[in-house]
Amino acid sequence: MSDPIDMRSDEMIASRRSDTIDLPSDMPEWMQKTIRRIDGFSIRVGEIIAWLTLPLMLAMAYEIFVRYAFTAPTDWAYDISRMLYGAMFMIGAGYALQKGVHIRSDFLYRNWSVRTQAMVDITMYVFLFLPAMLIAIWVSTEWAWKAIENGERGMDTTWMPYLGPIKAALPVGILFLMIQGISELLKAIYAYRQGRWA
Repeated sequence: MSDPIDMRSDEMIASRRSDTIDLPSDMPEWMQKTIRRIDGFSIRVGEIIAWLTLPLMLAMAYEIFVRYAFTAPTDWAYDISRMLYGAMFMIGAGYALQKGVHIRSDFLYRNWSVRTQAMVDITMYVFLFLPAMLIAIWVSTEWAWKAIENGERGMDTTWMPYLGPIKAALPVGILFLMIQGISELLKAIYAYRQGRWA
């Protein structure tokens, strides 16, 4: 009879990276500096954007209180919650990539050699990820700019908030994600050359 799966095992945990950026001494200095700067930037952005949780919780708590205590629901809490959550999700995407918590179907990947994993990562980052991020930045920037320029407003609630600021979070978040992707690409290049992950 086989052993049961240990849900706390390394294979079952998405995040295996801490906030300390430890890189091997045999990594080229330019690569170390680039990775440290990018990872440090992503960590700081993640720490800052996490503070949006506080106004999000306060808005929801206020809405629940006035709705049930005074039968006076707000016309803005729903929009605020969507906007804050959307901004956290998009702008925090680079931080999530740095932590290694993006969804990955690694039931095959984890059984490959380090060099094979690295080659797959390099191929994906160069031919799929980076070109897709450039297109997404271009399209989302145009989309956000039109919303700002036209004073676009949300039409699904009576508050009708301006949508330009929240739509601007999309190209910013994609840019941060793409920047972190460069760090991940450099880590994959190192892994392919050395046969071990940094």
